[in-house]
Formats: sequence, structure tokens, C-alpha cells
Amino acid sequence: MSRVVSVNVGMPRDVPWRGKLVRTAIWKRPVDGRVFAGRLNLAGDGQADLDAHGGEQRAVMVYQVDSYRYWSDFLGRSDFETGQFGENLTVEGLADSDVCIGDRYRIGGAVFEVTQPRVTCYRLGIRMGHEQMPALMVAHRRPGFYFRVLEAGEIGAGDLIEKIADGPERMSVTEIDQLLYTADHPTEALRRAVRISALSPGWQGSMNSLLDAAIAGRRAGNAGLVPGITNRYCSPSFETATS
Repeated sequence: MSRVVSVNVGMPRDVPWRGKLVRTAIWKRPVDGRVFAGRLNLAGDGQADLDAHGGEQRAVMVYQVDSYRYWSDFLGRSDFETGQFGENLTVEGLADSDVCIGDRYRIGGAVFEVTQPRVTCYRLGIRMGHEQMPALMVAHRRPGFYFRVLEAGEIGAGDLIEKIADGPERMSVTEIDQLLYTADHPTEALRRAVRISALSPGWQGSMNSLLDAAIAGRRAGNAGLVPGITNRYCSPSFETATS
């Protein structure tokens, strides 16, 4: 049975980066006791860029202990703490390759639904002290994912994670992530993706763009990766830093 290892929250603050101050809430810290999960986020949690993070579609970010172990080995680091990857829930289990878009889970007094893979922001590179970290997350297929909150309630470390419904089409977080970030865009897979009503609107837009391009025979480039949909937040060129 999967379980919550840690519930992590943090509020926006200014941090120095490349001679500027960047507003970010990537520093998440474990919470003692129980936390209320509401429709837009966890109590005590905040986001610096509300176009990219938080809100109904991305209320709770989830990352796995197994990925912590993976990155610890890959990077040769042993200094990680829960919340290191900016996640709200550090969990045992729930691998990206097993969890599907639209899956529903009961955790403590709340019910959640999987909406999309995480689109890794350059701010994670700041948090990790490794500017290539966002690109590595994509290349190594370990994005983590977001929940929307279907039923608000309190959650806490140690809570069991009970799956209560399967997502339609049974497309995993990994499959959806690969559809966007690789050159392989099978038409039937894209048709399945756009039928998933739980998939967040931004990713729906990307999948529809890819499907339109595939049907029209436009194979050059990636029609799903356009500013304002899913990749807007991967590059600092699309971010605003405060001076």
C-alpha cells in the first residue's frame, strides 16, 4: 500500500539567481501534524507564478521516494530532504509509470484526481544548485505529477493512499509525458489522450495540437510545445524575475 511520507508547504520568497532576485516557492518544508487540502492548494502553501503552479488543476504536487533514491545515486548526493523537488506530497509508491491520468485516490480525509505530469520549471535548478536539473527530469522520465482536489479534507504524513477509481484510457503519467516530449506521436495514442476529461486544459491543448499536426501530416518540430500551454514554464526566457 502506498503512503504519504511527508506533507510539504512553503510560501514565495525572493532568492538571488544570475544577478537578479527570483520570486519562488520551490522551497517546501515538511509540516508537523495534519494539513487541510483545499480546492486550490494546501493550507500554508503558496506559489509565486499562479499561471504555472497551484490552482484547481495543479493543487497538489506529488513526487516519489523512489525518485529521490534514483537522483541520489545519479547525482552522487546524500543531502536531500523531503520537499527537495518542490513537491507537496513525498510518497512511497505511486510511480509515474503506474499512475494514470484520471486515477483517483483517497488520502486521509480528502479525495484527489491525477491531472497531468509536472512541467519542470527552471526554479528547480535553483533549488537543487544544478541548472540542468529541469532538462534531466525530462530526459530521465521522472516528472512526478499533479492532483486536483475532488473532496477537501485533512491529510498528514503516514496516511495510506487508497486508489478508489481508475482513470479512463489507462494512460500513465509517463506515457502522457513522453507523448509531449519525444518525437514519437502515434495518432491513436493522441486520440486516447484527448478523450481523458481529467487531463488539465493546458495538456489537452497540447495533445490536440499534436493530433491536428499528425492528422495533417506535419511531422516537423513539436506542435504541442508552444508558449502559453505546457512548456512555457520550462525556460527562464519565459519567466519574469524581479529586480
